[in-house]
Order: sequence, then C-alpha cells, then structure tokens
Amino acid sequence: MKIVHFVQEIVMLTAIMLLVFVILLMRSRLPVQPFITGRSLASAEPEEAELSFSPVVLCAVVSVRIIPSAAKDSEKKMNVKRLTQIFLELQDAGAHNINLVTATQYIPSILQALDAVSPQLRIPVVYNCGGYEKPETLELLKGYVDIYLPDLKYFSSQLSRKYSRAADYFPVASKAISCMIQQVGPPVFDENKILQKGVIIRHMVLPGCRKDSSLLLHWLKDTLPEGSFLLSLLSQFTPFYKSSEYPELNRRITSFEYNRVLEEAISLGLTDGFMQEKSSAKEEYTPPFNLEGL
Repeated sequence: MKIVHFVQEIVMLTAIMLLVFVILLMRSRLPVQPFITGRSLASAEPEEAELSFSPVVLCAVVSVRIIPSAAKDSEKKMNVKRLTQIFLELQDAGAHNINLVTATQYIPSILQALDAVSPQLRIPVVYNCGGYEKPETLELLKGYVDIYLPDLKYFSSQLSRKYSRAADYFPVASKAISCMIQQVGPPVFDENKILQKGVIIRHMVLPGCRKDSSLLLHWLKDTLPEGSFLLSLLSQFTPFYKSSEYPELNRRITSFEYNRVLEEAISLGLTDGFMQEKSSAKEEYTPPFNLEGL
C-alpha cells in the first residue's frame, strides 16, 4: 500500500496531468468484443468510447494494440476536469461504455474524474488492460469498474520473458483475473444484449504458439468457475513494430493454428464468448491515434 500512496502523491504533485494517446468514439465495422461495442438505436454501427493512455504498462513486443512509433505526435496532456467532461461528452454522443485502455499508472486521477461524474454517468466503465495487474491496484478499482477486459497472453514464462520481458506474467495475470471475477461477478447483459457487468478474457493466438494457447484454455477450464467469464479468442496478430526482430513471429497465424485452438476451446466447453475471423489480422484493427475527441 505504501507504493500506492507514493503514486498518488506523485500524481497530485504533478498537477494530475494525464498523458493520453487518444480519446475517440470508435465506430468499427468489425468489433472485437461485440457485447460491449453494441449498436446504437440511431446507427447501424457499433459504438464504444475508447480512451488509450500512454505509456503502456507492460512493455511488450506482442500486444493486441501496437502503439505507433511516432508516439509524440499522438499525445496530448489534460487535467482531471477535462477528463470528466470527456466522459460525459462520450455518453451524450451515444457510447455504450467508457473503455479505459492501459490506464493503470493514472488510476488516482481517473478515480477522481469518475467520482466527479458518478451522479451523471449511466454507462458502464470498462478497464481494458494487459492482465499484468497487482491485487492492490484492483482493490482501488473496486466499485468503479463494471467490466474488466484483460489480456491473458501467455502460459509459458519463457514466452512471456522473451516477448514481454515479464517472466512472471502468467502467475501475476492469472491471479489478477481471478480477483477481477470475484470483484464484478458473472456476466450481466441489458435488454439489448450489451454487457453491463462481468469479465471478458482476451487471448490472441500467436504464430507457432498454439500449444501455449491450449495450456491457457485448460487453465481457464480447470480453475475458473463455469459461467464466470466470457472468452474472446483473437486471430488478429499482425507482424509489425518489433516483430521483425523475432523471425518466428514475423508472420500472421495460419487458419490451421487458429482453428486448432478454437476446436480445443469448444471441446473444453469454453463456448461463452467470441471467435474472430481469420481476415481480422490486418492493420485496420489497430486504431488510429489521431486525438479525435480531445
């Protein structure tokens, strides 16, 4: 807890300035998690308010989202007051939720903003992260977050050490995910089938790593209560950024690799959630960090 208090003090001393990559109302024709993007009554397109914070917490070669190398061109500072305004602006624009992406290092400031808008905010808050979270961090979020959207990237410590420089990734992430489920409970949907509460565990199948994916699926089946989460099984790995430094990752996954992992999930009864078309492995799945909405 001393670390948490130290972080809070640092944030306060720096005038609680947030460094944000982008805040935008995303309209994607191919949503990754359709139960949270949904569709508004006024539009045929899914709507989700996604807020991506800089820098990312887990330094990763492999990520669902790759931050552009020209990061400084996609950054803008703001204070808590402006952040509270943006929360409400996005709600008024028809967003189904407020999706906080890689926000761990700004939690004290974000909680202040959420406290300020709590009487007016009627849509769920989504905490979208790499899964590499401490229990103390999750305890701070209790009562603020409605939906957790963590990655579960690797089972093997060798893979997590090599690609994300975090040999302890699975022990940390698996404990965090169990805490998330205990905190928010099983999935709850509204009358439009839009998720209001729960945990979506996101796993992206990597080239040559389908056996590691299988080990993760078995852990989910054997460890977590049935019906306590949704599984989002992704095929969208796209080789760019630093993937050229790892020849084994410098390609998209094959249909065989993804289908074998999908078949394993089905055979284990992990059928509550989402699969992704193989055609999703395109750069269009990386959002444009264009500061729209700031």
